[in-house]
Formats: sequence, structure tokens, C-alpha cells
Amino acid sequence: MLTASVWEKETYYAPRDFVIAGSGVVGLWTAYYLKKRFKRARILIAERGLIPSGASTRNAGFACIGSPTELLSDARKMGEQRMLEIVAMRYEGLRRIRKTFSAKEIGYEHHGGYELIAPGQYKKQKQLKNDVGWLNLTLRKAIREDKTFRLADKQIKSFGFGRTAHLVSAAAEAQLHSGLLVQALARKVQSMGVDILTGVEINSYERNGGRLILHSNLAVPLLTSQLIVCTNGFAKQLLPALDLQPVRGQVLVTAPIKNIPFKGAFHFDEGYYYFRNLGNRVLLGGARNKDLEAENSEEMITTPFIQEELERFLKTVILPGKKIQIEHRWSGIMAMGSEKMPIIRRVEKNVYCAVRMSGMGVALAPVIGDIVSRQVDEID
Repeated sequence: MLTASVWEKETYYAPRDFVIAGSGVVGLWTAYYLKKRFKRARILIAERGLIPSGASTRNAGFACIGSPTELLSDARKMGEQRMLEIVAMRYEGLRRIRKTFSAKEIGYEHHGGYELIAPGQYKKQKQLKNDVGWLNLTLRKAIREDKTFRLADKQIKSFGFGRTAHLVSAAAEAQLHSGLLVQALARKVQSMGVDILTGVEINSYERNGGRLILHSNLAVPLLTSQLIVCTNGFAKQLLPALDLQPVRGQVLVTAPIKNIPFKGAFHFDEGYYYFRNLGNRVLLGGARNKDLEAENSEEMITTPFIQEELERFLKTVILPGKKIQIEHRWSGIMAMGSEKMPIIRRVEKNVYCAVRMSGMGVALAPVIGDIVSRQVDEID
């Protein structure tokens, strides 16, 4: 390994007030709010890949708060209040994104969103109406929307969907370009004086008086007063005691399709399936509930089983009867746990974490970054 020059030690590898592990959306928003709070702070973001390599640039580009059946399931599992808390965080996070960046900067498109309800999922339409009504009434406590969801069965035919009994619209839902968002965030924090080092994998740390020594693949250790772990699905590599499970999310994108009959962000089966138009292509992801044990993994690959299930859904539900070619396939690594609420806390003295986004990192990250920036200790 090359030894560092004195110039490198006094610039790139100089001691910092804060080192943030992970340059995905949570790490970048954390740096943004830290710099707003501590304008003179020396902040470094250390990214193990050449680019963020977990979920931030490998997701589906949804700007959403959750589909109706997902939120109903969350209310049953987490309780109404916890469900409302996380929806409010997602809603506020999306508001902050739109306030910080122009639509052009991040490829933001607002076509609304929808959830497809399968035949047999509801025995009677009245039951679905009651659930939608309850959600609308309940969500008023958390977000500034009069009617978050509406029945939209009349649009099923125009969209051309197969095997769909009902459709529920969500006017607030939108989509964006994940790569553009991360690049815009990186430019923003760098303009504020934050440094970003890529290809740096922090694998352990130790204490030296009031500072932390961070050991990595660099020629020299990094010194910092405080460490904030924002590596989401990979956080257990540094903090093994966390209630966190790396989870793979797989995606495919079709070749261009002439006259796609729909635009928007679509969900199905409690959010386990999700698709959207990507210009004149269709992006489809999910289906991990068909093989949950195998998809509990940090191996960033695509698997024949899930990809075949996605293709089946594409050809029988989204675009039935059409000849479709697949152009791209990829996967990203999310973080799940025993509940959906993110982990934002002090782990030990001078060490903090902001992880476990449960597949909603884009929406949650601005609020999560703000919260953890207020938890850290004052700097000298």
C-alpha cells in the first residue's frame, strides 16, 4: 500500500469534526443539515464504492408515501400512531426535496400514483371504499391532504391492465431520477464545503482520547470527533448489534414501447410490486415476497426466480398481450428490521447511526438527516 504524502495527510486525510460513512441519500442529507447547523465544521463523507452502491442509485425512483394496502398493513402491525409518524416523515421529506431542487435538476415528474387491487383481494367494493375512507380520515392527522386516496376503477380499461379488479389513485405520488437526485445532493453539499472521498471502506474504529480512529483501506487512518453511520443495508458491518436485515430489491426495465397507455407510479400487493413509466419504457421492481428468505441478502445480483416473476407480472397484469423486450436488470440492497421505523440514534459516545429506511430512503432521507444532525454533540 502506498504511504500518504504530507500534502494528502493535511488535506484529504486531515482530522474532521464529523465523518459520515455512506454517500447515499441519507449520508448526503445528513451532511447538508450538519453544515447548516455547524457552518465551520470540517465534514467528510466516506463512500466505499466509486458511487453510492447500496440503494440510493439502484432503486425505482419513486417519490411516494406508501400505497393504501401497505399503510393498512402497517397500521395493523405497527399501530395507527406509528404508521402516521412514518407517513408524516415521508411526506415532509418529499416536500423538502421539492423545496431544495428544481424538477429539472432531479428529473421530477408528477403524474400521480395508483394501487392495483387484484380480483378476490376485496370481496366487496364497499369494504375497499371503507378502507380508503378510513385512511383518508386518519391521514389528515399527519399530512396536508384532504383526500389522499380515491377509487379510480374507471381508469383500469384506459390503462389496459389485466387481472385488476379495482384501482385506487394517490394524487400526491410522483417519480424522479435517482441518479440526478444523488448528483444534485453531492454538488450541493460540496458547494457548502463538505468533502467526499470515494473508494473508502471503513471497517472498524477505536478511541484515542476524545477522538475516533477510523480504520479503512486507506494508506492512513482517519481521525474524527464524531462518526455517523449512514450505510443502511450494510450498517451491520460496522455496528453488528443493530436490528437490521439487508434485503435485496430487484428491478427490470423494458425496451421502448410505442404508446404506453399510462403514466405514474403504481403499486400492487402492499407495495411488494411497484412499476412506473420511464419515458416510453416500463420500470418494474419487487416481488421479493415470493422468496423472502432468499432475498434477505446483501449479494447484489439478479436471480432467475424473481426476474421470471417480474416478467410474468409485466405480461399478464401491466401490458397483457403485448410483445415486450427487457433491456436492463439490476438489484439494490435495502435495510429492513423488526419494524419500519428508521433507526436514528446515538450508538455510543461520539458514534451515531441513521439507517433502516425499509425501502423508503428517498422520501425519508431529508428528515432523517435533519434528526441525526440534531442528535450529535456540539463541536469545539
